Amino acid sequence: MEGREMGCGSLTELCDNAPLNSFHKRLAFYSSGGPFLDGYVMGMIGIALVQITPYMNLSVFWEGMLGASTMAGMFLGGFTGGWVTDKYGRQLLYTLDLIALGLCSVLQFWAETPFYLFVIRFLLGVAVGADYPIATALMAEFTPKKYRGPFIGGLVVMWAFGVTVAYVVGSIMLPYSPDAWRWMLASAALPATLFLFMRRHTPESPRWLIKQQRYEEARAVFKLVYDATVPLKTIKSMDVSTKTASVRQLFKSGYGTRMLFIAVFWTCAILPMYSVYAFAPKILAALGLNHDHGTMSSVVTTVIFMFGCLLPLPLINKMGRRSSLLHSFFWSAVALFLLGLFTNANPFLILLLFSVYALATGCSQNLQFVYPNELFPTEIRASAVGLASSLSRIGAAIGTYFVPLSLERLGISGTVWAAAFITAIGYLVSLKMAPETKHCTLEEAACCPEPGASVYLEPSSSASEAR
Repeated sequence: MEGREMGCGSLTELCDNAPLNSFHKRLAFYSSGGPFLDGYVMGMIGIALVQITPYMNLSVFWEGMLGASTMAGMFLGGFTGGWVTDKYGRQLLYTLDLIALGLCSVLQFWAETPFYLFVIRFLLGVAVGADYPIATALMAEFTPKKYRGPFIGGLVVMWAFGVTVAYVVGSIMLPYSPDAWRWMLASAALPATLFLFMRRHTPESPRWLIKQQRYEEARAVFKLVYDATVPLKTIKSMDVSTKTASVRQLFKSGYGTRMLFIAVFWTCAILPMYSVYAFAPKILAALGLNHDHGTMSSVVTTVIFMFGCLLPLPLINKMGRRSSLLHSFFWSAVALFLLGLFTNANPFLILLLFSVYALATGCSQNLQFVYPNELFPTEIRASAVGLASSLSRIGAAIGTYFVPLSLERLGISGTVWAAAFITAIGYLVSLKMAPETKHCTLEEAACCPEPGASVYLEPSSSASEAR
């Protein structure tokens, strides 16, 4: 494709079937900043609460509120960021949200009351939530079809890496000072600044530019990214939409069915996982691992979770989205059920079952960004990701808030079995509703069926290369 002039073509020829180049790899890394920071701030609060709880004399209520604060903010940030991204472009918020994230991270340093810390972490969640629809929409709209699933799914690996780094950094800082928690929470400003610097020259999505009839700008992006000179009339012909999609379409026809599926499966995937990792030391201590071993075991299980997200990435294309999701939910539920059953077992067995869950849940985490980006058209793609992220965070925030209460009232067995039950619901919903899109171009995957039609997508005839 390098340096060629295109006389005719389509988005499928130019973007979906394009060879992977250095721009795609850089974009994948830069876009991973949001998930990394999400994992980092979520993991760090779990370690920091060890010192914050006695310092602020936190009640069970405030422990839950601080654990859930970031996710509550992500509810607002996800949908608002998605709507702004679809209306004003992907590039606008791609850097602005990281500025807000870094600023809120620093402001945590001066927290003296749980209310102040809750407000700042809520605003931090708004910034993190806004980044998801921006970054994943850019990834989906630039990345070739062959790499789209693994690349977008790989963002979750960076979430796990963020949690791992937070646990390692937090565990190192914890013994040095009773005020170490201030530096822990403020430290997120450093990676936010680094990713902000790297993102500064990222171009706007040509698919979005074409939908806005900004054809000359799209032509310039094609030249920059693909080194292809595309005639203006060819670019105009790529705008094949017959009507303008709106946010209301997220709830209409087959799109409403898709949104229901995504919101439910995403909630069922992250509610147990976020709850576990926000309070990992507390949960592991309840399972019989003392404070020092509990913190270290949190690091170990998070590293395993990171590999659990990394290793199945090729399966997203080989096994397909649907099969990968079903296996992930099934074995995660089994691991959690056994963990609840053997809460008084040898600590090594507990750590083993905890690790099995961390490995098994990887695919369901990876597909949280893949499905919403594939199942909605360019006009409402970011809004769909934002809304799905927001809806899933309602359940996750509620679940995270209730973890300390659940440990107090139901005990560790009841808490873990509740997580297993939620995971089983995710399996049943996915069994009924999960589509398969691995062979589809972005446009084919986003084609919405008529009301009452199946949401399941068969491979297209143009997908022979992907086979």
